Amino acid sequence: MNYQETINWMFNQLPMYQLQGASAYKKDLTNVHLLVDHLGNPQKNLKCIHVAGTNGKGSTSHMLASILQEAGYKVGLYTSPHLKDFRERIKINGKEISEDFVCEFINTNKSFFEANDMSFFEMTVGLAFEYFSKEKVDIAVIEVGMGGRLDATNIITPLVSVITNIALDHTQFLGNTLEAIAYEKAGIIKPEIPVVVGEYTKETKPVFLAKAEENNSKIYFASELISENYPSDLIGDYQIHNKKTVIQTISLLSLLGKFTISEDNIKTGLLNVVKNTGLLGRWQQLGESPKIICDTAHNKNGLEIVMRQIQKEKYETLHIILGVVNDKDLNDILPLFPKNAKYYFCKPNIPRGLESDALKEKALDHHLSGNIYTSVAEAYIQAKNNATKNDFIFVGGSTFVVAELPLNKGI
Repeated sequence: MNYQETINWMFNQLPMYQLQGASAYKKDLTNVHLLVDHLGNPQKNLKCIHVAGTNGKGSTSHMLASILQEAGYKVGLYTSPHLKDFRERIKINGKEISEDFVCEFINTNKSFFEANDMSFFEMTVGLAFEYFSKEKVDIAVIEVGMGGRLDATNIITPLVSVITNIALDHTQFLGNTLEAIAYEKAGIIKPEIPVVVGEYTKETKPVFLAKAEENNSKIYFASELISENYPSDLIGDYQIHNKKTVIQTISLLSLLGKFTISEDNIKTGLLNVVKNTGLLGRWQQLGESPKIICDTAHNKNGLEIVMRQIQKEKYETLHIILGVVNDKDLNDILPLFPKNAKYYFCKPNIPRGLESDALKEKALDHHLSGNIYTSVAEAYIQAKNNATKNDFIFVGGSTFVVAELPLNKGI
């Protein structure tokens, strides 16, 4: 199979949460243990940072990778989901894994995957571990897919575990209380491995403390310990918390004595996250006059912060291109959106996308009005046609909406 055939097979033959939702969720780690044993346990060759959390884990992972690159290290970065191309998930020093490596890995192990009913995510984790091991990276930053305790990435023993924050998301899998979700995320805490917690609440802090004590792991609450706020090319307001988490994690790595990272590396790394890692879709500006911003925030916690940042903008008319997936609790997120905006309702082009007419109907219950469009692209073109140079266009509601924008073209 060539690259496109290989990717199509991965997407279509095996469960993939990005496309299918609940049916792709695995409730234990049996399969991934089978897989890494089959591959010769490549993860045991890696020094890792393991990053979990409801929001911010992607930005945090990319910031960590950027700083480590600036310090001169060969850095593997595993994240999900991708926006444009599957290979975005697996990078070394910002360069995506080659199409040839992906094809060879899948073609070599295809019969094993089929015999053991491997999920899309499990295969991808195995691919990342094998690639980083063969390429002999100095360190790998591994982002959790969902949750932590039962996530396929949770077979590594990292140098540091990181939990960015806890909010209500994926409640059908992780529980519908902050305590329950914190318990799942805290499942990445390993015996005697230090853990950094970015943000906490009165509900989540005791869960983290108990899990750290159970594992004899030192715990560091970045929000209490870090006061620096270095500038970054990731300009969303929410990045201030992620930066504190990153700085605390980097200081721990330095304390371990295996990595030498200067303050200058930290400053330069934070200023060059996009250039060094290729991160897209985090309060990313796509145009000016009118100003166009997209953001992948998609749950209540993330969208609250983004909506507050929109309120700080100066504009004549606000245009919002909005699409969501069909398992989103709309009563949870729609009240966050401003009523004085012109809405462009659309469906992201995946099976899980919510039909635009259903979104419009629900939005009307919350006094949000606008028109429906057959695609994100059509909504985007129409918003740009309607907007004057003093207006503001925001695109979001789902990672998959942002994925359909011309992200690499810039302003």
